[in-house]
Amino acid sequence: MVSFIDRLNARVADSFVGRHFRLEGSGHPKEREGSRFLTEIRAGFTTWAAMAYIISVNASILKDSGGPCECPTNDGCVTDPTYSACVNDVQRDLITTTAAISALASFLMGALANLPVGMAPGLGLNAYLAYSVVGFHGTGFITYREAMAAVFMEGWFFFFLSLLGLRQWLARIMPQSLVMAVGAGIGLFIAFVGLSSGGLFVVGGDTTNFVGLGGCKPEDFLSDDLQYYCNSKVMRSPTMWLGIFVGGVFTVFLMLYRVKGAILIGIFLTSIISWPRTTVVTYFPHTDAGNASFDFFKKVVTFWPLKYVGNALDYSYGNGRVWYALITFLYVDILDTTGTLYSMAKFAGLRDPVTLDFENSTIAYCVDAFSISMGALMGTSPVTAFIESATGIAEGGRTGITAMVTGIMFFVSVFFAPIFASIPPWATGGALVIVGSLMIRNAREINWDYVGDAVPAFLTIIIIPLTYNIAYGVIAGIISYVLINGGAWIIRKATGGRIVPPSYDMAEQWVIPPGGIVPGWVKALIRLSGRGYADNDVPLEQRESPSLDERSHTKDSLTMSEVNHVPSGRQ
Repeated sequence: MVSFIDRLNARVADSFVGRHFRLEGSGHPKEREGSRFLTEIRAGFTTWAAMAYIISVNASILKDSGGPCECPTNDGCVTDPTYSACVNDVQRDLITTTAAISALASFLMGALANLPVGMAPGLGLNAYLAYSVVGFHGTGFITYREAMAAVFMEGWFFFFLSLLGLRQWLARIMPQSLVMAVGAGIGLFIAFVGLSSGGLFVVGGDTTNFVGLGGCKPEDFLSDDLQYYCNSKVMRSPTMWLGIFVGGVFTVFLMLYRVKGAILIGIFLTSIISWPRTTVVTYFPHTDAGNASFDFFKKVVTFWPLKYVGNALDYSYGNGRVWYALITFLYVDILDTTGTLYSMAKFAGLRDPVTLDFENSTIAYCVDAFSISMGALMGTSPVTAFIESATGIAEGGRTGITAMVTGIMFFVSVFFAPIFASIPPWATGGALVIVGSLMIRNAREINWDYVGDAVPAFLTIIIIPLTYNIAYGVIAGIISYVLINGGAWIIRKATGGRIVPPSYDMAEQWVIPPGGIVPGWVKALIRLSGRGYADNDVPLEQRESPSLDERSHTKDSLTMSEVNHVPSGRQ
């Protein structure tokens, strides 16, 4: 029986849209197996739902910098009502900014790079900007306006590095065990975020052991200064159990039976249950903060224009401290974003097994760089690829349609911010843990048989979640790899090959992959073959974790010609 869904997927695949995005059945030489139009749309909704928390979280973090609000006493103006009112307006500005730049960046990533990766202001760098660079209420070493100028310039540095192929080349020359370790580490990172206070709150802070069991109610926190540190009565939070059973266990059951949109269903069902104020699992408790959130939620539709943070740049590039901030943003972001984009492309099965590059990498990195600079003009910290994109990929996202739908939903969020900023963290926590369990399978491809490969890979995996920073894990892995294997290589050369590790023949051989440092667009200009496609004919790697419904459609996915020849009695 040919369903309406099959017909629609086949017709879109046979159109210009299908050929541009390389949908299955489009006839493109490198069509992406298993990609279907409606699946891509569902995956885009899922990615957006997993990322939507950034709308409120990014605004909440960056507003602590005070934005461009001026404190005349230079002491933080904590008790100044005029300054506080300005900061509140800055926060609302930043809600609009976060949704808008996420919409622009995600849409461009999908339309131009054809990757199922959502983009938004990254966590970590926004906290670094707010608390270390600008400082709480402007008490740092440079002003908010100067920090935005540093971010703006960082974006253009990134753009030229990407255009020249340097960012892609840096990712490709990494030893493959480290590459696999970054993906596995991101999986643990996602799961840890989902289990911690940013999600289910199963894991909380501990003054002795750093982390411990969480899940206590707010009245059982150690103190107001140590939120999410449980004094007693752990694992008693009703919202935690709601997230575990509805957003987690129920979602897994749906996935077991290959229910389409399982992750998205879990997220929205948990959110809807959490919105009424009369329940113990409400997202809007009867507190000052809860009342403020509920008042914002009741507006449903609203648009807040930028009053303070739009084009708030001070181009003081003669200030050495601005360059210090710029360089810090540069090296952390280049490792973070490069590692995330590469891992998401690998997770989606879009990597070339010969060159070890992924499709449209130059365009993807240029879009990322452009979005960083545009985000600075809107008043936010650097934009980056989001690891939550893995939720959409797990739902079957394989093309840029996924990212474009994510971008469209963020654009809608600009006007429906009260609704979309009210998805509670415990609604997405279970989804993040589930996706982490899918990504950890990268660890199977690490060379565990040789300690020179295993130890750097393990350090990469463990440091990413424990430091809440992908870049630090990459740095630890690279440095340890160079020290261990570089030392063994020097000893082997110095002794003429007489002193060699006993298991050296089991080591993963490090080679510079073919393709060189020259980016694809330069090769295309040189080649000018007139074939219509500038890509080589090397098949992509098998996708490492296909979506749950993908296998069930493998045998009965239809081309347009097959649909047109189905007997009328079966239609």
